[in-house]
Amino acid sequence: MLRERWEASPTLNHKLFQVDFLTTLAGDAMITMCYHRPLDAEWQAAAEQLAAELNVSLIGRSKGQKLIIGQDYVTEKLDVAGRTFSYRQPEGAFTQPNGTVNGKMLNWAFDALGERQDDLLELYCGNGNFTLPLATRVRKVLATEISKTSVNAALSNLDDNGVDNVTLVRLSAEELTEALNEVRPFRRLHGVDLKSYDFGSVFVDPPRAGMDPDTCELTRRFERILYISCNPETLAANIAQLHDTHRVERCALFDQFPYTHHMESGVLLVRR
Repeated sequence: MLRERWEASPTLNHKLFQVDFLTTLAGDAMITMCYHRPLDAEWQAAAEQLAAELNVSLIGRSKGQKLIIGQDYVTEKLDVAGRTFSYRQPEGAFTQPNGTVNGKMLNWAFDALGERQDDLLELYCGNGNFTLPLATRVRKVLATEISKTSVNAALSNLDDNGVDNVTLVRLSAEELTEALNEVRPFRRLHGVDLKSYDFGSVFVDPPRAGMDPDTCELTRRFERILYISCNPETLAANIAQLHDTHRVERCALFDQFPYTHHMESGVLLVRR
């Protein structure tokens, strides 16, 4: 139905090359339309009419241009261990693709981490998807993420959910590894006392490339490694690197992409 709408409109269809959709279990929907041409007032009027008819937010993008009709994010609500968490998911940033399965992943990770009296290090935290529920299981959290859009969303999500025991720093996993190894200082860590943390666990949710060798070595320091992976090959390689110090205590599979060969994994490793 949507495709028929824009194809019937010369204004909306002209030089349109990509359409992205982001929806939530909570009922929000956002459409991003990408063009090989500047967007003008005529496009804006046609897009506003389409957004009103479909009751969605609509984003128009072309080189150096972003027009927003409605808002440039959706809000998801997920229940973890009896508490509802609200997530702002901005346009253009990474989000888990399957809301229902994401809820199951969050509950699995929450249970696997357990109630702790020490601190948690989180790498690749994104918009705070896992950060919010896991923060309720520990004394405090140091979380890192490299994407500025995701960092801003995570900060909003922490504030919206009243989670106040998380320090969020915009660093890559490789940079944080250097900081913890005291290789060099980072201005973005100003005011963060790394030595004040009593880390007992590390949570990682890396991209498909997995953890780089230095970051993987860093995780050896922790009694417990909670690992969410979207690539079983790099997960296996990282587990093999950690095999002499950690063993797999529990694992789970999550089918984020039904009818495809892709599979999400969760693994808890504990020190031998």
